[in-house]
Amino acid sequence: LKKKNNLILSVTSGPADSIMPKDSDHKEPKDARAADVPEETVRQKVQANTPSPHTRNSPQASPPRFVSVEELMETAKGVTNMALAHEIMVNQDFEIKPAEPPEGSLERQVKEIMHKAFWDCMEAQLKEDPPSYEHAIKLLAEIKETLLSFLLPGHGRLQARIEEVLDLPLIQQQAENGALDIGHLSQFIVGMMGSFCAPCRDKDVNKLKEITEIVPLLKAIFSVLDLMKVDMANFALMSIRPHLMQQSVEYERNKFQQFLEKQPNALDYTEKWLEETAKCLRESDEEGCGAAELASPINVHNRAYLRLLKWDHASDPFPETVLMDQVRLQEMQQEVERLVLLSSVLLIVYTTTGEAISGLPGLMETLKTTVGAMLADMHMPSFNAPEAFATIGEKLCVELSSCLSRHGFPPFSADSSSGLKGQILSVIQPDNKVRALMDSRVQNYLLAVLESGQHRTPPLPGGLTPVSKELMKLAVGFSRLVNFNKLVYSPFYQKILQNILTPGESLNTET
Repeated sequence: LKKKNNLILSVTSGPADSIMPKDSDHKEPKDARAADVPEETVRQKVQANTPSPHTRNSPQASPPRFVSVEELMETAKGVTNMALAHEIMVNQDFEIKPAEPPEGSLERQVKEIMHKAFWDCMEAQLKEDPPSYEHAIKLLAEIKETLLSFLLPGHGRLQARIEEVLDLPLIQQQAENGALDIGHLSQFIVGMMGSFCAPCRDKDVNKLKEITEIVPLLKAIFSVLDLMKVDMANFALMSIRPHLMQQSVEYERNKFQQFLEKQPNALDYTEKWLEETAKCLRESDEEGCGAAELASPINVHNRAYLRLLKWDHASDPFPETVLMDQVRLQEMQQEVERLVLLSSVLLIVYTTTGEAISGLPGLMETLKTTVGAMLADMHMPSFNAPEAFATIGEKLCVELSSCLSRHGFPPFSADSSSGLKGQILSVIQPDNKVRALMDSRVQNYLLAVLESGQHRTPPLPGGLTPVSKELMKLAVGFSRLVNFNKLVYSPFYQKILQNILTPGESLNTET
């Protein structure tokens, strides 16, 4: 889906784009597809099993049915549009960026060769006697179309001015009679670009005025026009986001319903996710809670979301209803792990050192910064946990000794330093008691946030004060993601939970 979105969001054009088909060219007859694909392949019915991207540990699939190639393409388009709308909705920083092929890739090499061939051909045509303006006129036509696309409905005077100066039939006549002044037209184009561009592009447009050679100027014009197209697309996204927020829930739900009608087994992993959560809650024996209370629909649903923050992405298929947020949830999962380790180390330091350092101004932030810097790359493949935590222990002991000396306390003894380093190093073990305690408190806090709603903030558990700012920010983002997901997929969740839990229970899963 990400690759498809990048393709859809790519806003690229340029001199070589003159050979690219316009919108009308995409409406080709059915027979045109036979040029690349044999006719019998196109007509062939293919068997579709499950649309999930995972192949391992898959649950029992629904009976296969036959779908056509056209149906598959239509379904893929619908899913892509749904993912794009979802990204615009949940990611406030979402913006379109110019698509640039990776350095050294085949695509980049082909693009550079094509562009160079185009400009070399055009330069050769302009140097002929008399000059040939075939390619230049095509570029002017494309530039005119781009400038007109920037206009708003009320820009009638600007539209008339562009139509008057970039009158293609008149330009063609001037070229045939040797009276065409490309330089004059280029300066008019640069002036119009200065009127349309965003303030951040003023510097780029001003640089165009310094170019005197025709071919380099046209080449630079197309480069800046590409950036202006991206700016215009991002402005359009910013404008429609408030309207999209009002319609996004219904839109995503309808799109997923259409997808589910074509692929009835598209909720297999979601069902498995909720079933395993309910089973886990039934088997739990928490004090003061009966199995029926633990396995209530709301509790199952909220605990299921918490499980996503401990997901094994390498082996377990991700539920379909949260698949579009997998990357975001994985980033939250990594942040939870980092905060648990950070708070665990700080708790060990303060419980080991005792009252000597409690209340010292600035010490907590200093220790937090030191540990946080060492844990910044903890999810990188090159991260060496034993070495990193050994270094953390050394640095914290030096910092604590220095701080104690400055405030008139006796310095750290060798035994105290050795014990503190050993306790800090033991935090890397998943079954470490301090780490397990802080992890449980973070999980309970996030669960309390989901249960308390948007207008109440639950109290912060003990030991998490040093990371309160980061934890609250994480909780807000997680809560928003979960609540939006509940709103979109609540009808599907209700049906699944109705099949899992005891019939007759309240199945309202919306917050």
